[in-house]
Amino acid sequence: KFLGPNFTESYCWPPIARGCDVLAISPQGNDPLLYVPPVLTFLQSESCYKSLPSRSGPLALIVCPGWKKAQLTFELLKTYSRCSRPLHPMLIIVGQNREEARNVKIHRGCEVIVTTPYSLLRLFEHHSLLFLRLCHLIFDEIEILFSEASEQVFTILEYYRKSIIIEERLYSPHQIVAVGTCWNRHIARLMKEFMNDPYLVITTVEEASIYGNVQQVVQLCLNSERIAVLLRILDFTPNVQKMLIFTNSINEAEMVHQALKSNSVFSLKIHKESKFNFKTVLEHWTKKYSSGTHVVLVLTDDCMQSLGITDATCVIHFSFPPSPRIFGQRLHNMSENFHNVLEKGSFVDQEYTKARSVLLLTENDACHAPGVLHYLKRAEAEIPPELHDFTARALEAEEEKKLERPLCIYLKTLGFCKNRRVCPDRHHINVQTDMSRNVPDKITPTPGCVTVVPLHIVNATNYFGRIVDKQKDQYAILAEEINEYFKKPSNNVSVEKVEKLTLYGLYEETFFHRVQVLEISPKEEEKLFFNVTIKYIDEGRMSQVESHRLLELPARFQCLPPQAVEFIVCSVKPIDNEIEWNPRVTSHIYHKIKGKPHEAKMVLTLGNTIWVDPMVRVTRLSNLKTSVNEYNVRSEILSMGLGTDNPEHIKQLQKL
Repeated sequence: KFLGPNFTESYCWPPIARGCDVLAISPQGNDPLLYVPPVLTFLQSESCYKSLPSRSGPLALIVCPGWKKAQLTFELLKTYSRCSRPLHPMLIIVGQNREEARNVKIHRGCEVIVTTPYSLLRLFEHHSLLFLRLCHLIFDEIEILFSEASEQVFTILEYYRKSIIIEERLYSPHQIVAVGTCWNRHIARLMKEFMNDPYLVITTVEEASIYGNVQQVVQLCLNSERIAVLLRILDFTPNVQKMLIFTNSINEAEMVHQALKSNSVFSLKIHKESKFNFKTVLEHWTKKYSSGTHVVLVLTDDCMQSLGITDATCVIHFSFPPSPRIFGQRLHNMSENFHNVLEKGSFVDQEYTKARSVLLLTENDACHAPGVLHYLKRAEAEIPPELHDFTARALEAEEEKKLERPLCIYLKTLGFCKNRRVCPDRHHINVQTDMSRNVPDKITPTPGCVTVVPLHIVNATNYFGRIVDKQKDQYAILAEEINEYFKKPSNNVSVEKVEKLTLYGLYEETFFHRVQVLEISPKEEEKLFFNVTIKYIDEGRMSQVESHRLLELPARFQCLPPQAVEFIVCSVKPIDNEIEWNPRVTSHIYHKIKGKPHEAKMVLTLGNTIWVDPMVRVTRLSNLKTSVNEYNVRSEILSMGLGTDNPEHIKQLQKL
């Protein structure tokens, strides 16, 4: 069912399949298909590996930025390796328990291992011959690996380098492949110190400009001051010979051209309505000028393609580029002056550059400030101090637009959100939204101890369930009454017309539940039987059921507010800079705690959510009239070696 390689794959597959060192930066750089098929192709040539020591050990290592990506890559590898010779690939993720790494058995005949940088180094401590036969070292999403585990990545590269310089490895393949979506400052060192004549693929000009050492400058100013700022820029760029000034409209192009003319700056202009034709402009542009002479061209974006300029030395974005694609196209006008490190054969000081990009950022472009700051950091450019304040205000403004969005789940469970710049959810407390009206009265805003029963396990630290009232559990009484009521067949009345947000009864596994309809697909309503999305209001989980299973629920059973409460075990997080819990931990906790009462201390409450620490399973020994603590949930997570302390969790939430 594969239709053929896409644009980026077409450039990456041939050099990878030939065994070359390859670095690829592309919007598709997070897709393992960039390297899986060509690596599998090369691995078919068994004769290439005859000179290797005749021991067991992988020929290829794929290093991914986290367990989730490693799992996805491993599944792809299994799918595509069905057509190849047996490679016996393995997915290896190990925690911090030394015993776990020691007990890992690498299968005989295993030729490909998929792992993470932290897991690989833990494994290497106990399997010192891991690199003995290694020929292909592949880094998936290299920019994330470098931003979160640069030290570990360079350690792995050093081990690999030492393993291939021995005489026995002289005639075996040596290949490093790194793919990613954007440039990272550590990539230059990777290419210079560890790659041999690498094949470089960059498919977006904005990333190529970072590699090409284009000087990125941002000037903050008021929209009304842009002309004055532009004139100052022209005064302070005496060495620039060929300059393009980009505008978003014909009116702006005319305005800029007139302003330059009034200030004795000779300039050309071109837009769809100008009297100059493209040929005339290009004749002026390509003339030989004496050193220090400025050639200034004011233009609109829609003229770029027709002009086909690639030798500009400076681009000024008088109007903010309407999209990253347009930004890249503007930079492409300087592509002849990008500093190609590989071609010139030396890695120069980052400050050296012939090409320069100047971006005017005004109050009208505030929403783009976080993206601009992120780009400048990656380009290691000089950042105006006021840009940080501007970005903070822009983020605040974005947050105000998210009032209806749910509170970010990572903020709740970890105390931070790694991707706040692009995260669609809210990162501020909204009293109206977060202080839910239907809060069980057992949740008090003051810390205290409660008995909780987790019923729906989202992950290792996030659950939904009920708080049990030891004196008089109203829900237990209600549940008994509901089940008695529905035991009579005459009371099992199916709903004729299902309505959104209405409460109904649902029979499931010998028990009747109160459920609320959340969603009815418009296409489904016309059918006799259709699926609806429901929420179990006393358990917190959601599901899809057939509409005919819903039962009429008498009003007296709807009076008690929904009993489901969200519990979060605090001050613990996944290891290795991960933000998602490894399924092994979640599975272990699920089987340990589901449906069992636990004693929990409430540390913090917000609406229907409570943060607890500790949360302990207590067993009462009736014959001895005493109680025993079976386990502490947080300690149980830490003991698996896949979780670590998170002391800042509650502090960050309290700040909010």
